Amino acid sequence: MLMGINFVRKIDDLVKVKHVLVSVSDKKGLNTFIPQLLKINPNVKIFSTGGTYARINEIINDKTDSRLIQVSEYTGQPETQGGLVKTLDFKIYLGLLTETYNSEHQQDLVRTAAVPIDMVMVNLYPFQETIAKPNVVPEQARGNIDIGGPCMIRAAAKNFLRVASVVDPADYETILSELKKHDANTTLELRYRLAQKAFTHTAIYDREIADYLENTGFNEVCGCYNN
Repeated sequence: MLMGINFVRKIDDLVKVKHVLVSVSDKKGLNTFIPQLLKINPNVKIFSTGGTYARINEIINDKTDSRLIQVSEYTGQPETQGGLVKTLDFKIYLGLLTETYNSEHQQDLVRTAAVPIDMVMVNLYPFQETIAKPNVVPEQARGNIDIGGPCMIRAAAKNFLRVASVVDPADYETILSELKKHDANTTLELRYRLAQKAFTHTAIYDREIADYLENTGFNEVCGCYNN
């Protein structure tokens, strides 16, 4: 047996969705998903950032609703200028990676006043769409390389034992159906299928970036900064 590795011995099939993190480039479907989620579990807490927070705020249309929380308010770290860093925070990743029956993880949650995050809804900066535009310059491509999004997706998908990783708005209807069926819980089978899709999503995204850098070439990419 490998030393120093935590082997999970106990998990739950059903996990109640109490805390959701939403940070999406593609906001399609939120206007249906968010109200239904709040209806299924009226006590759910939604953490969000930037433009996604603003969009959900519009959907809820109640400035006094305490169920929508800015990530910066939760972490105590304001977003950097231009949204360069929004979700890369210890409390976020502790909430994503913590295991239910690991007492040390639970102690860390208490110590940091963090909460376990049960669902992550993230899709990435539109890199492929950006480079497909005519006359796009390398700096536009570089600016659309997402960092926080892939990190959250991978952390959530790694911990499919407890966390649902949602990367495709086309899955919203299926997820809502499962939540209704299981009293606001996700099943292990659903979380596993979502994890498979999540890792495929990030793998394709990274491949697109690698292909762009390879096909564009060093001189073209770096030469634009000296003009």
